[in-house]
This record gives sequence, structure tokens and C-alpha cells, in this order.
Amino acid sequence: MNTQITWYGHAALGLKTSGFDVLVDPFFSGNPAASAKAADLPADFILVTHGHGDHVGDTVAIAKRTGALVISNFEICNWLGKQGIKTHGQHLGGGRQHPFGYLKLTLALHGSALPDGSYGGNPAGFLLTTNDGRKIYLAGDTGLFGDMRLIGEEELDLAVIPIGDNYTMGPVDALRAVKLLQPRHVIPIHFNTFELIAQDAVAWAEQVERETSTKVHLLRPGQSYTVE
Repeated sequence: MNTQITWYGHAALGLKTSGFDVLVDPFFSGNPAASAKAADLPADFILVTHGHGDHVGDTVAIAKRTGALVISNFEICNWLGKQGIKTHGQHLGGGRQHPFGYLKLTLALHGSALPDGSYGGNPAGFLLTTNDGRKIYLAGDTGLFGDMRLIGEEELDLAVIPIGDNYTMGPVDALRAVKLLQPRHVIPIHFNTFELIAQDAVAWAEQVERETSTKVHLLRPGQSYTVE
């Protein structure tokens, strides 16, 4: 029962696990790096890390079309609920068993104002334990923080982390994050969408693999990796 993760560009991800389609931060409309259209993607669940427009993205349209349950922090869920969206609110440190696995919200150092300026609560990452026991950490938009070492104690199979700099960790801090998290595999995201977050991911991957035992998977938008 493997889990497949697809990078759609920027921070948009898709997971196929336990027979469910899970979208993460589904920013497609207006995303110059998007490899798919919001109208074409299936979704049983949608995870939203924080309230910024490049992460909330097409959540409302996809959820209305598919009937997907949106999981995010309490404030974002309230905001979405007022728009007729089915939601399940959680908060930092809180976990819940969902049909696709056990999902815990983790710390992220960032902002979270919603597109209309509403308060979006605390930004978050997600720690997913799949139904076959794989540990996947989706960091969300974040800076480096020391408690990544505690997340690493979960013995991560995969970490998905930003490397774009300016708004999130850049390559230097993302390397330090890998050293704290010690995942078996890592996928970098949130880079090269715009000039402001342009990075040499190949050089970063080479440095990570020189200095750690973590295997880097450089995906192009639309490509997938299977967590085994």
C-alpha cells in the first residue's frame, strides 16, 4: 500500500494513499508553474497549511466541485465554512485519525492572513502517518526552527520542504533543516515559481547528499515520487 506524492508546482501537492486523493495547498489558477488545472483534479480531502492566496488557491472551487473535506486550522476552516465548504479544524500539536491516515498539525514560522484580509490563525505544517505506517512531513511555508529535531525523532520516510528563500527557508537553512529532520528522502518545493524565489535546486541537492544520508528527489511540476 504505497503512497504517491505529486508536485504540481510552487507548493501544490497531491497524495494518493489508501485509495484517497489528497490535495495540499491547491494553488493552480494564477500559478505560472502549475502543471495541472484545478478543474481536472480529483479530491477526497484538501489540506491547507495557511491562509495566503498562493496556498488557499483554488480550495473553494475544488471543494465545491468534488465535495472534498478541507482540513486546516480552526480559523481557516471557519472562513471556508461560511462559503459552504465542509471542513475539519485542527490546531498546532493536535492530531486526528482520518481515513487516509493520522494527521498532526506542526509548527511553522510564517504568516497566515487570508486573501480577503481575514485573520487566518497560525500557519502550520502537516505530519502524516499513513495507514501503512509511513511518516511524511509537509513543512508548509516556514523558516528554520530548532524543534525540527523533535519532528525528526519520528523517523521520517519523507520530508517536503521549501527552499525558495525570501518568504521561507532558503537553500542554506533548508540544508540545516534536513540535518535536523534526518528524513530518508526529501523533496524541495516553493522555488522557481517567480524570479524572487529562483534557486539552483540541483546544486542544493548535491550539497544535501554530500553532507547527509538523505536522498533528494528533484521533481519537475507534474512528476511524482512513490514512498515505499
